[in-house]
Amino acid sequence: MAAGWVVRGLALWLAMAVLSCSEGPRKPELGRPAPDFTLSGLDGTTYRLADLRGKVVFVNLWATWCPPCRHEMPSMIRLYERFRGQGLEILAVSEDTDEAELRRFVRAYGLPFPVLRDEGKKVYDLYRATGLPETHLIDREGMLRASIIGPFDWDGPETVGRVRELLER
Repeated sequence: MAAGWVVRGLALWLAMAVLSCSEGPRKPELGRPAPDFTLSGLDGTTYRLADLRGKVVFVNLWATWCPPCRHEMPSMIRLYERFRGQGLEILAVSEDTDEAELRRFVRAYGLPFPVLRDEGKKVYDLYRATGLPETHLIDREGMLRASIIGPFDWDGPETVGRVRELLER
């Protein structure tokens, strides 16, 4: 009887080892093309990431119910207002399901950049997001240059320098 438990235990251990070594979906790699997507904005416009080639694109995955997402929005607005005339585009990709709440949030915060609805979390899955907020910075050629998990001060000196560097390329 004890030998049966040992055999089952070894079989379970072996199965877990095989599963942990198998290659599953991985996050997009820096320096590689950013995964393309198409989503509708709250303004009714269809946005396709590939159509923004030639711009530096900041893709922010967020939701209105996420306190850290709410906290970083004012610095995102300041970053956008500072650089939008130089080729920066921010796409705020929301996974909210309540469109009315999302529209209230956009009005209350005065978001000046496109807010896209990611119904079914397609972009979240495409970028293998691990939580919210999560931001991906894409250069003018469509290459992924940075991925930041968690809230961030988007108009701090380090970020401003990095965005300026990408815009000057």
